[in-house]
Order: sequence, then C-alpha cells, then structure tokens
Amino acid sequence: MLNIADTLHRWCREARPFALATVVDVTGSAPLPVGTSVAVDEDGNAVGSISGGCVEGAVYELCRQVLRDGGASQRARFGYLDDDAFAVGLTCGGELDVLVQRIDPTARPYLAVALSDVVHGRPTAVAQIADGPEELLGRMLYVDANGDTRHDTLSGTVRRELSARARALLRSGRTARAEVGGDAETCPERLSALVHVHASRPRMLIFGAVDFAAALSRAGRFLGYRVTVCDARPVFATGARFPHADEVVVDWPHRYLERADVDARTVVCVLTHDAKFDVPLLRLALELPVGYVGAMGSRRTHEERLRLLREAGVTEERLGRLRSPIGLDLGARTPEETAVSITAEIVAHANGGAGLPLSQGTGPIHRPSVRERPVPVSR
Repeated sequence: MLNIADTLHRWCREARPFALATVVDVTGSAPLPVGTSVAVDEDGNAVGSISGGCVEGAVYELCRQVLRDGGASQRARFGYLDDDAFAVGLTCGGELDVLVQRIDPTARPYLAVALSDVVHGRPTAVAQIADGPEELLGRMLYVDANGDTRHDTLSGTVRRELSARARALLRSGRTARAEVGGDAETCPERLSALVHVHASRPRMLIFGAVDFAAALSRAGRFLGYRVTVCDARPVFATGARFPHADEVVVDWPHRYLERADVDARTVVCVLTHDAKFDVPLLRLALELPVGYVGAMGSRRTHEERLRLLREAGVTEERLGRLRSPIGLDLGARTPEETAVSITAEIVAHANGGAGLPLSQGTGPIHRPSVRERPVPVSR
C-alpha cells in the first residue's frame, strides 16, 4: 500500500472511494514483495503494480468487481500455470495471495492521516487483517510515530495484540506479517495481519571504539538498527575494526551528537568510560529526545560520573534517564555476552518489559498499551 501512498493520499483527501489490492503473502519466486498494492478508483483509474504485469489484468477486474458490488473483501491466489505459462498467472514460478477490498475514505479518516505521514516522511505503521473471520478481513489499524493508535472496530484483545505487534515492527522498520490471537483465554480469534511500515531504521549511536563496541554493533545491526560508531581516536575508529557498523565516525563524541539526527527510537550507548568524553557527551544526550541512554563502567565509575554530571549542571530528573552501569545482569563477561546484556536492556526499555525471567511473572506476557484511540467505521 505504501508504494502508492502519494496517489492514495490524494484520493483520500478527495473522499474518492477505491478498491485496494494488496499482496499479503508470497510463495516461491515473485517479482514484487509482500505489501505491494494496486488501487482502482470508481472511474477505472489504476495506480501501482503487484506482479510486474503478468496478473495485473485479473487484479484490475477484481478491483472493479469489488467496487461495483460494494461487498466484503476478497482473497485471490495467482500462480504459475503449467499448461499455459502466459495465461493469468506468474511466469516466474511463484504464487501470490492478494487481498482486495473497498476503501471508503470518509469511513476511515485516519487513513488519510497515515498516508500523509508517509508522504511527509514520518514513521507510520498500518496493520491490515489478511486472514481470519470473513467479517474482519481488510480491517485496519494505524500506529503513528508516537505509538498512538487509531483503528476500525476491533475487539479489545485483538486491538491490543495487533497494536503491540505493529509498534514492534515500526520500531524495527520492517513490513511483515503479524499473527494475533488463537489463545482461548485471552483472544480466541486467530488472525493474521500484514503490517505496512514506513520508517527509516532506528539509530544506535555507539561512542567508544572498543572491543565491546564491535560486538554491540553486530548485535545492533541484527536487531535492525542503523549503527554508528564514533570515537575521537582515528587509530581505533576504522571501518576494518567495525565491519557491522553502517558508519564509523572520527570526532569528539559530544560534537558528533550535536549534529546527529535523532528521534525517540534512537539509542545512545556510551562505552568510553573516560570522563573527558563521557561528561560532555552524557550532559547533551540526557537533554535530547532519544529513547535510551546507557553508559558503561563499574559502580564506582558510575558514582564518580554522576558527581561530575551534577557539577556540570545536570538535574536529577535528567540523571534519572541514565542507564548505568549499562545492560541487564546476565553475568556477562565477554564482549559478545555484554552486547546481549545491553541489547536486552534496550529491548526491555523500549517495550516496557521488567527484564525479569518470564517464569517468575504472572498474568499475560504481552501487556496492553494505554495509548489507543478507536475510530468506528460505518458498515
């Protein structure tokens, strides 16, 4: 859907109904990825492509039919036909599952907002139910950059689970399927939603070109972060030492952070444990709207660092944001184990987790979020 956001945004602003055909699953080889869409308005105007041409005609006719009938959403499957490779099907040999639904922008006012976010480059996630009870097919849920949610009519348990999955995918910047429900006690309806995500990868800023930074940069990249390693010492800050980092910067840490592009998803990891770097860097980092600030060092180092930061004018409220010593207590010793400890704390902090063994807890594993705003849809 987001591949044609410009046109869909215009159609929504014009309150123009349209049919939306979206690839919700791919088997084998296919020319375009899951999440790609075609849309057709009531005048027969079409935008987008889902197969590079080989099934466009059939999808176009399905869209026209859905617009004429004004009925329920439909699922269709297109695949390679052995007896006629040039008939309606995928000559590349793969198979596509396509969801076709009618969109009335006046009944989904949040969709224009979501598409506006995409057009203007703001992080956005739109979840679209692709499998489940027929009456729920095509229903949507929108998550904005702040994690606030608007949605079609969905039950509370489905809404909470789907919101949590959408937020997690938005943080990682990935469009993917999300499975929801199937639990007789909490959410008996088994649903599968395609979560369309528009977001640059969140940033992980690692300060200090040390062995721990090499392991952390690898773990951060695995989690989907765009990783920067920064150090003022050119002999240590080299691409050869940090092959998993997206960029390696030679500069004073605080000076680099002053010009860095950060947001609420950004994590700052200070591994230098050297006061001449740490104090000016942390003083700045704790004032910025980043999601996580952690600093490496012993408890004695941490206490001395706090003293110096207080002398530098950092308030207790700001100091309360500092995660130091950095990481969860996993008994880590090696750089690789320490990287797991640090990233575990980052994940727990981002998701509101306690960082305790699940075996020691009670109640649902996935806790509901309080930031949800339902938007009813006329049926």
